[in-house]
Amino acid sequence: MFTHKDIECRSIFVINCIKERNLRVSSGELLLEEATERKTLTKFPFQKILALFIIGPISITTPLLEKCKKFDVALVVMKSNLRPVFFWANHAEANFILHKKQYLFEKENISYAKQIVRNKILNQESALSKIREKGGLLSEAKQICFDVLEKLADVTEYDVLMGMEGYVSKKFFESYFENYNWVARLPRAKNDMINATLDIGYTILFNYIEVFLRLFGFDPYVGVYHCLWFKRKSLVCDIMEPFRCLIDIRVRKALNLKQIKDGDFNVVKGEYLLKFEKYAEYSALFIQDLVAHKNEVFSYVRSFYRAFMRDDAELMEPYLLE
Repeated sequence: MFTHKDIECRSIFVINCIKERNLRVSSGELLLEEATERKTLTKFPFQKILALFIIGPISITTPLLEKCKKFDVALVVMKSNLRPVFFWANHAEANFILHKKQYLFEKENISYAKQIVRNKILNQESALSKIREKGGLLSEAKQICFDVLEKLADVTEYDVLMGMEGYVSKKFFESYFENYNWVARLPRAKNDMINATLDIGYTILFNYIEVFLRLFGFDPYVGVYHCLWFKRKSLVCDIMEPFRCLIDIRVRKALNLKQIKDGDFNVVKGEYLLKFEKYAEYSALFIQDLVAHKNEVFSYVRSFYRAFMRDDAELMEPYLLE
């Protein structure tokens, strides 16, 4: 099992292969090369890699997989639009006790779900508190956060918990993006620039969280909050909830700094689609923030693992925005 020393000494590397590039293993190192000139752009010693994110078309070779297996490196390959294509990791795959506990987990048990929702709302309230403007929708949203947090302990039904989380999120988005022509949060609809950018950020966050869950041997398809659907990694959806505010904060900052704008998107049948040449720029916007929080992500997943193995949701340590 990984320790904090592993997290501190090893890094998550992101390789942009949207341009024609090759990965090659040589002398125990991973080389990134220009495809045409065979010019080495950079080297990655496998001992220093915790996870490898590759964006764009690439060929995965047997030597690369062998080295990833030997040094316990998680490998994530995404399309140029940041959709995951391939995930490979050899970490804790024999943790059958954990898998058994996941498969026998009672659907009626919402103790972990309540901790996750509570943590998410705490961070939403914290994000709202960092806004300088006062009054109006902002004060209303903050008060709703406080009110719901007080009621969470008494919730016993899953549908009620889902309703409370959804209501808080609706008010959060309305107030947080109030000055940016916000209409509504419509996941995957991409009906405007902000929704499209949030989807990009959440997709990257999703892949990032999955890496850490697999480090501990979790089956990502078996969640404790989101319902099980075919091919949906429900546990990843669960654990990413407290960290969504990292994406929300980055999007708002980027809007203020004019790092994202309508001209970066093509509008096709009312759907905002990021231009091809902007993929690397937008992915870097979020990845930098997430990599900076790798210790916090690791600590949260580890606390969830310990709590789950001991059947005690109260042992979960929240991730709180600074």
